[in-house]
Amino acid sequence: MTRLSVEMLAADTVEPITSAGHAQLGVAVLVGIGVIVLLITKFKLHAFLSLTLGSLVLGAIAGAPLDKVIASFTTGLGTTVAGVGVLIALGAILGKMLADSGGADQIVDTILARASGRSMPWAMVLIASVIGLPLFFEVGVVLLIPVVLMVAKRGNYSLMRIGIPALAGLSVMHGLVPPHPGPLVAIDAIGANLGVTLALGILVAIPTVIIAGPVFSRYAARWVDVPAPERMLAETRGSAQDATQGVAKDAEKRPAFGATLATILLPVVLMLSKALVDIVIDDPENSVQRVFDVIGSPLIALLASVLVGIFTLLRPAGFSKERISPLVEKSLAPIAGILLIVGAGGGFKQTLIDTGVGQMVLEISEDWSIPALLLAWLIAVAIRLATGSATVATVSAAGLVAPLAADMSTTHAALLVLAIGAGSLFFSHVNDAGFWLVKEYFGLNVGQTVKTWSVMETIISVVAGGLVLLLSLVI
Repeated sequence: MTRLSVEMLAADTVEPITSAGHAQLGVAVLVGIGVIVLLITKFKLHAFLSLTLGSLVLGAIAGAPLDKVIASFTTGLGTTVAGVGVLIALGAILGKMLADSGGADQIVDTILARASGRSMPWAMVLIASVIGLPLFFEVGVVLLIPVVLMVAKRGNYSLMRIGIPALAGLSVMHGLVPPHPGPLVAIDAIGANLGVTLALGILVAIPTVIIAGPVFSRYAARWVDVPAPERMLAETRGSAQDATQGVAKDAEKRPAFGATLATILLPVVLMLSKALVDIVIDDPENSVQRVFDVIGSPLIALLASVLVGIFTLLRPAGFSKERISPLVEKSLAPIAGILLIVGAGGGFKQTLIDTGVGQMVLEISEDWSIPALLLAWLIAVAIRLATGSATVATVSAAGLVAPLAADMSTTHAALLVLAIGAGSLFFSHVNDAGFWLVKEYFGLNVGQTVKTWSVMETIISVVAGGLVLLLSLVI
């Protein structure tokens, strides 16, 4: 997948569909992104429609024939969905299995039973990081917020001391670690190696989540010292029950902690094993490497985890064969919007490349002498601040800087993906749905949400971006 992606990008940038100069292309990019921002923020148009219209505007201002712009957009959309659509679907199925079987509850209860006092923030960040691997950010919030509120209430903790570590764990996984949609799209666009990106992503994620979670929560708890809101305790308890309808309430029917953890970590282990074998053997004709190339591919790794989950998660929870198919169906419905946004982002990315914008960024970056990783981070930050969407920031930035990866080593291409992911998390504010989700669940006002959630997201972005730059100097 990675080699093919690089070849496609190189081929696309050789003969752009327009001969516009840098000035015209620059205006086209600014107007195209401006249209997307305006439609999302001012007119509240869905990101899928906004990205589609923004792509057409970009191509038109760049002077490209409209039929070729449409062809570029649809090609990019199809290629992106083909590359990551199945992975997003498998991740959604695994997350639904984890929630409905009671596996998520089992992990939470097991870790909390062994934590108390000063170790509680660390327990919360560990829970969120593990749960956050297969779950989308919003689903993870719905599952964990009731736990956060009840722990804060029963233990008489400051809400921020418990809540910030949990949110940091979820956010870091969402922005930096595959198989979340953002990193997957960037990997596909840039042609990076997924196993190497996963390994480096975890390496960057660990210190990042420690600093933005347990460490920062000490200061956040002083700045915003609020208890768990009473009105939200009942509401979130009901929301959690609705979200996990069909969960085995009897603890004896829950899947075992070890089996649940092994199921969640199975795709990570398989993909990391492939990356390690590729480094150690480095012979495409070697039979061992070919086996690991298959079992460590994202599709097979996630599919294996889903199939194993049927026996380790669903069967112990009492799910009959007749209940498994409806569960899968319910897990796929909510991701339709995500798939369309990701696909349209891929279409926008391809339009950027085919109009010659990617090549323009490559040439300008050489004149500026700005490191490619820093440029990628800054572009993602700008789009994140403007649109409020980490996914839109990721796919747009990946399209702009993809040509920069053509001459990069495997590790630096992976770091480019992580730089984009780090930038896409910068300073969540009022144009981000996650901002309002946190505000309402925690019962905060806008100012308190900025002091806690927004600052936490900024710390994640800056720390992760800094670590990526440091790694680029030594590997």
